[in-house]
This record gives sequence, structure tokens and C-alpha cells, in this order.
Amino acid sequence: MFEIIFLGTSASAPSVHRGLTSSAILAGEHRFLIDCGEGTQRQILRSGIGFKRLHRILLTHSHLDHILGLGGLVSTFVRWESMESLEIWGGRPTLQRVDALLSSVVLRNEIPPIPIHLRELSAGPFITEKDFTVQAIPVNHRGGGNFGFVFQEKTHRPFIVEEAERLGIGPGPERGKLVRGETITLPDGTTVTPDRVLGPAQPGAKLVYVGDVGRLDNLREHVEGANALVIESTFLDVEAEMANQFGHITARQAALLAQSTGVQTLLLNHVSRRYRERDIVDEARATFANSYVVRDFDHFVIPRGAPAYKKGTAQAQPDDSETA
Repeated sequence: MFEIIFLGTSASAPSVHRGLTSSAILAGEHRFLIDCGEGTQRQILRSGIGFKRLHRILLTHSHLDHILGLGGLVSTFVRWESMESLEIWGGRPTLQRVDALLSSVVLRNEIPPIPIHLRELSAGPFITEKDFTVQAIPVNHRGGGNFGFVFQEKTHRPFIVEEAERLGIGPGPERGKLVRGETITLPDGTTVTPDRVLGPAQPGAKLVYVGDVGRLDNLREHVEGANALVIESTFLDVEAEMANQFGHITARQAALLAQSTGVQTLLLNHVSRRYRERDIVDEARATFANSYVVRDFDHFVIPRGAPAYKKGTAQAQPDDSETA
């Protein structure tokens, strides 16, 4: 299971109700920050999730509305937060711009108190944990070195408790061995293989996150069967030509992609101030019913084998002036 908290959902510039693009992905004890638009660190604080374990930052591309918040966030991390290291992942053009921002402005060529690793992405898996992997997928937008991300939970075979009890295998280490794929021998000499007590394999949860994008045909195989697809919806279809000119897509195009690839839930992000939210929702749902236009602090859960669902809104903390 994955969770995603949208910290900023506006396109290009902030609005009264939307901050610039950034999202937090929660995967068990692991946390990832995807993109870091201006004001992201304040959004993190307002969301209530805090900075703990938020040491891996994944960047979709180099445009300032997706990276400018790194200046303030890194400044806070290296001065106030007890963090052993910081990893920032991105394409080469993105990391070049980040390096210029950090070395010339934030750190001013000083050696930071914690290691900051700028790690260049290439297509394929780049993070592997016990229960899931994260894969980088090439994305076409303006310029090169743009990426989306696939969070894929590993396949799981459920343990059949009733069958284990019938065989006389009570709670304890023997069950753990069977779950790990090991064969055990009972006190009476009976051999029990994992297949006796494990159910059919169930695919893990799949979350696909795509930032700004101007071409969709090369994403189909990566999006296929996702429990949730996060993708931009900067334009409405009436301005599809303008969207293409600027390397973006429309809400209808995003919905068509979801419909044709077996996506279960479509989460539309990167919202332009030029449109009413209702109009974006209506355009997407006319093609794909299970579509949402996300708002700042929306919190969605992506479970195994089911569509994503909205858990609620992350707790937005009041300003000091509101509590005085």
C-alpha cells in the first residue's frame, strides 16, 4: 500500500488556494518528496507530516516551478534537521540547475554538515526496498532529461491461516519460514511446503506519478494497470493546440490514457488558474468516471488490488496569527 499527500497542485504559479507542485509519497516507513516548488517546506509543515525521514527527493524536470523550493528546504535541512544525508534524484539538466542553486546561493560553496548526493536518473529501477521498487520512466516535455516514477509493490501470496491450523502449524517461527518460501518439517515428520499454506499470487499496489508531459503514447506500457495515475491536467481540450505547443496535455487526454490502459483511479494535478475546477472534473469524467482534480493537502491511499481512495485532507496547521 502507498499513500500520497499533495502539498502543492498549481501549474506555473501559485494561486490563493494552491501552492506550487510537490507531493509526498508514503510507503510504510519510507517517505519520498516528488518535486519541490516554491513554498514546499511550509506546505510540509502545514500538512502535519513534518520532515522526518524525508531524505529522498525525486524531481520530474528542471523547470523552476518544480525545483525552486529546494533552496529553502535544503537550507532548513542542513541547519536544523537531524538528518544523516540527503539524496536528490533527477535528470542531468535538472541536477545541473539544482547544483547551481545549492552551491552558488544556498551553501555559497561551503561544505554542508550533511552529505548531499545529487544522483542522476536513467530509465529503469533505481530504488529497491524490501516490499517495493521505484522505477524512473522517460517523459517528453520541453527540454530533455524529464522523468516520471512508478512505485510498484512486490507480488504477495497471502498466508492461509485456516489451512495452517488444520495442519497443526500454530503462530510462531514455522509460519514465518513458510511465508519466506521455506519448506518445514513438523514434529510428526510431515513435510509442509509453502504452496500448502500460501494463496495465489496477488499483484502489489502500483502508483504512477507523471509531472509535466506533452506526449502519452510512450507512457502506455508503464501506466498499464496502475491502481492510481497522477498526471498533469494543465489545459482543457478546447485549447489542445496550445497545450501541445507548450508541451502539456489536456484533462481529456489524461482521461483517455487512463481509460485505455486499465488505470483504476486518475488523479489530475498541475491545475491552471485559467479554468474552473468543476470544468476540469467534468471534462475528465466524461471519458473516465473515476477521475479527481486534487487539491493541496488531499490525502489518497493506494491499496493492493483496488482503486485509490481519498483518506481525507492532511491537517493544515493554522498560522500563528490565527492562534494568538
